[in-house]
Amino acid sequence: MPTLIDLRRRIQSVRNSQQITQAMKTVSTAKFRKAQRTVMEGRPFWHLFPELMDRLAYWAAAGTHPLLLRREEKRIEVLVITSDKGLAGAYNSNLLAAADAFLAGKAEGAEVRLILMGKKAVGHYRRTRFKVDRAYADHTDRLSRVELRDLAEELMRDYTFQRIDAVYIVSNEFKSILAPRIMTHRILPIEPAAGSEPSAAWLPDWEPGAARLAAFILPLYVETQIHHAFHESQAAEQAARMMAMDNATKNAEELIDDLVLQLNKIRQAGITKELLEIMTAVEALRQKG
Repeated sequence: MPTLIDLRRRIQSVRNSQQITQAMKTVSTAKFRKAQRTVMEGRPFWHLFPELMDRLAYWAAAGTHPLLLRREEKRIEVLVITSDKGLAGAYNSNLLAAADAFLAGKAEGAEVRLILMGKKAVGHYRRTRFKVDRAYADHTDRLSRVELRDLAEELMRDYTFQRIDAVYIVSNEFKSILAPRIMTHRILPIEPAAGSEPSAAWLPDWEPGAARLAAFILPLYVETQIHHAFHESQAAEQAARMMAMDNATKNAEELIDDLVLQLNKIRQAGITKELLEIMTAVEALRQKG
């Protein structure tokens, strides 16, 4: 049975941990609100842009732009986005499990290469059989627009020169505070979705021309899709960490209550024992007298 001093030390330790989790929850809440604002402001554009690309893929001629050319997937590039830090519940583990399943399926018929964003992804695939072309392992939440644009340009360059045949992104999308949604989608090649073909009677008049328009819009689309996945992942990470720290704070409070109850029981038992010893001694003295 633990002693009173052991229980007091444990209660103080749990209270210290509770203060830390409460502080981390406060920080995560502030970061989440900022990330959520960015996501909500960008979603109307991010979600409507793919529909425009579906139509463009139908309207444009096959040779209008290299990013519209579809090839057999012999070499694919997969961008996996996780967080740098833990303490976010199952945020990283669920994503990495989904990424492993996706990569295993693709590896059966194609050469798979990776771009890793986040220290958890880098650590997970450190000794993988897949080739890692690029890795961002530190301060990924501070990646600038220039760095993301550089990544998009490299992917488009590799696809244009046929060094890769497809590009996929595996990331968490912010769905709600309670749980993110794991997204696996292809950004290259750009092709129309099934059932999205517009009426053949309604075709655009290209101005300044299909080739020039595609040369401007298609790279912008690839860049915005990477931005979309990155910012959605940031919002989902902060939401997951906020909920994890909130649950940890509540669990610490429950543990403190249990320990205090146990402490009071031991103190009461000690007091009762001392009273019995006193009463026994008094009764013994009375009998002697």
